[in-house]
Amino acid sequence: MERMPKKKYHIRLSGEERGELKAIVGKGKTGAQRRCHARILLLADTDGPEGGWSDAQIAQAVQTSIPTIERVRRVCVEYGLARALERKDPERHYERKLDGHGEAQLLALSCGEPPAGFARWTLRLLAERLVELEVVEEISHETVRRTLKKMKSSRGAKSSG
Repeated sequence: MERMPKKKYHIRLSGEERGELKAIVGKGKTGAQRRCHARILLLADTDGPEGGWSDAQIAQAVQTSIPTIERVRRVCVEYGLARALERKDPERHYERKLDGHGEAQLLALSCGEPPAGFARWTLRLLAERLVELEVVEEISHETVRRTLKKMKSSRGAKSSG
């Protein structure tokens, strides 16, 4: 007979916490991910009426992966119930390539005359010119596109203001 590994993170909910999770599962307006995590915690609760299901049983019942269940268990034990119900924080943070001054220079460039031999500015031309002017060390045409879109600017349109 194969022995199952012992769980490192055991879920033991109070009656109040169990009631809160049941309310989340019962509400139709709660996000699907939040309801899924609430169901995982209810089924994993060793003090609950069901008695604490295995991760494989929970995965089948909730239709999610075992790593998700393990992560929800760990976060609940380490950080608490509220944190276990929320989305995972992004692991990386990206610094903005263009600050307000850089955005102003991009906008001024895109509204100005295009380089000789071109009928209009392209995203790649704008990116190259920003590097030439030493506004940034490097920038992709996609960052230029997103920045112009955010500023609701249209390159070369009759009225871009």
